[in-house]
Amino acid sequence: FHTTILSLHSMDRKGEKVVLAYSGGLDTSVILKWLAEKGFEIICYCANVGQVGEDFEAVRAKALSAGAKKVYIEDLREEFVKGYIFEAVKANAIYESRYLLGTSIARPCIAKRQVEIARIEGAKFLAHGATGKGNDQVRFEMCAQALDATITTIAPWREPEFIERFKGRSDLLEYAKVNGIPVSSTPKANYSIDENLYHTSYESGMLEDPACPPPESMFKMSVSPEAAPDVPEMIRIEFDEGIPIKVTNLSDNTVKTGALELFEYLNLVAGRNGIGRVDIVENRFVGIKSRGVYETPGGTLLREAHLDLEGICLDREVVRVRDMFSSEWARLCYYGFWFAPEMELVKNAINFASKDVRGSVDLKCYKGNVIVVGRSSDSRSLYSADLASMEIESGGATIDYDPSHAQGFIRINSTRLKAYNLLRGCPTQLNDK
Repeated sequence: FHTTILSLHSMDRKGEKVVLAYSGGLDTSVILKWLAEKGFEIICYCANVGQVGEDFEAVRAKALSAGAKKVYIEDLREEFVKGYIFEAVKANAIYESRYLLGTSIARPCIAKRQVEIARIEGAKFLAHGATGKGNDQVRFEMCAQALDATITTIAPWREPEFIERFKGRSDLLEYAKVNGIPVSSTPKANYSIDENLYHTSYESGMLEDPACPPPESMFKMSVSPEAAPDVPEMIRIEFDEGIPIKVTNLSDNTVKTGALELFEYLNLVAGRNGIGRVDIVENRFVGIKSRGVYETPGGTLLREAHLDLEGICLDREVVRVRDMFSSEWARLCYYGFWFAPEMELVKNAINFASKDVRGSVDLKCYKGNVIVVGRSSDSRSLYSADLASMEIESGGATIDYDPSHAQGFIRINSTRLKAYNLLRGCPTQLNDK
């Protein structure tokens, strides 16, 4: 795709527009100035996807002072929750059985708006500050090419000239000093942080040693389970077609219904109860193993509740097939194929499977644990108390079930096992002593 080494040092880019994904940090501030040196007209874009405590007006001012011609500060929080977080919950999406995809699902949301701004501004170039070793470079650029194949992405951390000039943080700081780019006086943490509404991730620095425990002071969204309250907190989450629509705190009667306020409230409840932390080594798409520490408090609650509700609402074989699509949804999202045709297929399958996921789940939140204590679905439940009861031999008044038929069921299903034993012998060595 159109993400290549551009030989920027030998090409006249005067007046050409580039939309830079800008955070206000050291890297993207240096990239802004560096691109301006090449003659580009810089349009900065900063996405608000729920970064805690971010001063977006300060980001705007810094970008303009560093040479940006225009700055877009886009509040994408509502879109992020409805179109990305809740879609992940509905799909039971989880990568390598542990990672809830907090960074992965934010990237297409951010990339989509970057392409939209490029079209509004007539820009043919995008730029970002992602490194050449991570997943984000792939995600941003795959999304951009899927949405507009005519756009070219500039990735400075893959440009030989840029890499030669900036070999480390000291070179970036010196360049910032010479060019009057303000740098935070706060000491840089010994790890990197990426945050949004869904999660906060920590990696690099001291965390590159997989045996090094993360410091407690690092965490931003949750208290440690040991510091959580000694009294459990009870909540009820209601779903319609797999999407959370209402949260009720059964301990204090707080009710939340709007998508954004509902999710922010779940983050608050889960966080104060020490829920949602995970420390893993994962496999990046580019082939590198990476250690990451994640906080996904509200997302952890929603996943547990949604999985449980499906147990009462969905047919067994639908769940089996849907689980295959869930795994593929997570893989495609992690790898950056959000806007690919195969992802559209997977999403439609998930939507079909979710049409009957309606009802509520009651959860107990206690010292890092999420404990399901009850669930109900008035209109879509497939659970029959009579059929499940050990006190009633039949299936009850409405379902025909005869326990004696189980004998034939077992005989038919064990036929191949008996044949294997008789023709090949026992698959496991028995101890006859």
